[in-house]
Amino acid sequence: MHNTDALTQLTAQLANWAAELGFSALGIAAVHDAELKDAHARYADWIKQGRHGEMDYMARNADLRARPEALLPGTQSVISVTLAYWPQQGLAPAISTLAHPERAYISRYALGRDYHKIMRRRLSALARRMESVVGAFAWRVCVDSAPVLEVAFARQGGLGWRGKHALLLSRQGSFHFLGELYTSLPLSANFSRTSPHCGTCSRCLRACPTQAIVAPYIVDARRCIAYLTIEHPGSIPETLRPAIGNRIYGCDDCQLVCPWNRAVPAGDTAFSPRHGLETATLAELMAWEESTFLDKLAGSPIRRIGHSRWLRNIAVALGNCASIQPDALRVLKARADHPSALVREHVAWALARREKANMETKTP
Repeated sequence: MHNTDALTQLTAQLANWAAELGFSALGIAAVHDAELKDAHARYADWIKQGRHGEMDYMARNADLRARPEALLPGTQSVISVTLAYWPQQGLAPAISTLAHPERAYISRYALGRDYHKIMRRRLSALARRMESVVGAFAWRVCVDSAPVLEVAFARQGGLGWRGKHALLLSRQGSFHFLGELYTSLPLSANFSRTSPHCGTCSRCLRACPTQAIVAPYIVDARRCIAYLTIEHPGSIPETLRPAIGNRIYGCDDCQLVCPWNRAVPAGDTAFSPRHGLETATLAELMAWEESTFLDKLAGSPIRRIGHSRWLRNIAVALGNCASIQPDALRVLKARADHPSALVREHVAWALARREKANMETKTP
């Protein structure tokens, strides 16, 4: 048993400790709550409709999301944290890159270091600091590493509301990572939940290039550019390729148009752009051999998709260019005989698109 006074003292200190560790905000949620049950029911329906695509792990562990004690025996409370990541420059560079088809657009969260390791390390430090006050207790850090209803926990902890794009949204916007610390401590949950402030706005739905937000709060991953360029292992459906534009890793469109993201707070410097990724051209990145890809993207979340998917994505983007410069065409053709059938297919598609565009240009 932990001393009640010590737990009260601990709870009062958590937000300050989280800020000292670099987190943007912290909230506490109870593990048994009607909202969590409702969130799990909606999640189960989403899985039933196949909207998770080929992310089989989401269906395989669906029931665990409603049973925190199955992830950590004796779980009594969940600490949720957010960590802002948007680069210092604000929204303008991202919008500018999208407007230049020959440049590569990478979701802003992936321009710097891998957030998984950083958040796990900081959450672990938070747990150890808690132990220094109340003694040993059971805890588990979760950062995309376990089946967790993270938005539901964050909402219950007062960190925001679920936006119509299905992401956690607050008055500080949505450009933040989420992480959880499961604990066996009976911490006082923060029930001062934030009321939704999306109102009648539907900009995120209208902005989605592939119409993946099929209804408010519902995203069909099978159409989502983030899924197609990151999670999807195979051929990108041809009908969706043109809408991908120059987005080679993820997509931020639904967040870029959100009114709550107009004044984006500067993110953690750990996520500042590296290796010129924020200004790189498609031709430059298409020329990277696998050794270069692995070297330059060490410590980056992008590295996980592997070189073949990287080239697949860039080939699609090059195929979408209204006009293609000679150097870009040269590096695209150089991949036509790539060992990977996946790469060859998408390069062939891109070259065919370029040939058709050239013919249409020459036709009087």
